[in-house]
Amino acid sequence: TRDPSKTTIWTGNANASYWKPKAKYEGDLGRVYGVNWRSWAKPDGTSVDQISKLIYDLKNDPYSRRHILTAWNVAELDDMALPPCHTFSQFYVNDGKLSCQMYQRSADFFLGVPFNIASYALLTHMIAQVCDLEVDEFVHTFGDAHIYLDHIDAVKEQLTREPLKAPQIKLNPEIKEIDKFTMDDIELVNYKHLSAIKAPMAI
Repeated sequence: TRDPSKTTIWTGNANASYWKPKAKYEGDLGRVYGVNWRSWAKPDGTSVDQISKLIYDLKNDPYSRRHILTAWNVAELDDMALPPCHTFSQFYVNDGKLSCQMYQRSADFFLGVPFNIASYALLTHMIAQVCDLEVDEFVHTFGDAHIYLDHIDAVKEQLTREPLKAPQIKLNPEIKEIDKFTMDDIELVNYKHLSAIKAPMAI
């Protein structure tokens, strides 16, 4: 279980009044992203590890049009603290390079989207490495894209800033299995940033 004394991006959702009566323990989020990515329940009581299947299929049938990762499990939406915002991803191989297109049903453009871009870019690099592929593109598509009213001042401040040069990601080349990665195997090279701009996360 998670240490309840630590605050994460999910803490507000875990403590939300509509969810807390359903939580099995403090900090419980129910069957959100990770559960459905790694243990999608089947009717017979077994489960599907979508990440492992995705990697297997990319290695064995790279040009398939079925390299899909989804968190939108309709049968379990009521068992989640928050229905998935980034719901559906399709991976695509061309000329030895891996791309990922992700559809996001609901996009908090100030707080959520930058985190989602970084997360899926990293995931694409990790999957490419274990599949012995190069990396091509991350394509991000949105359903409901929005800026919350209490983020307006923060967005205005952000728009006054000149963007810095993007860093490069470096992975430990020795890692060939997705479950072997640790934080020590991931490095951002030449990462530079300005001071933080804070805004409340919607619940």
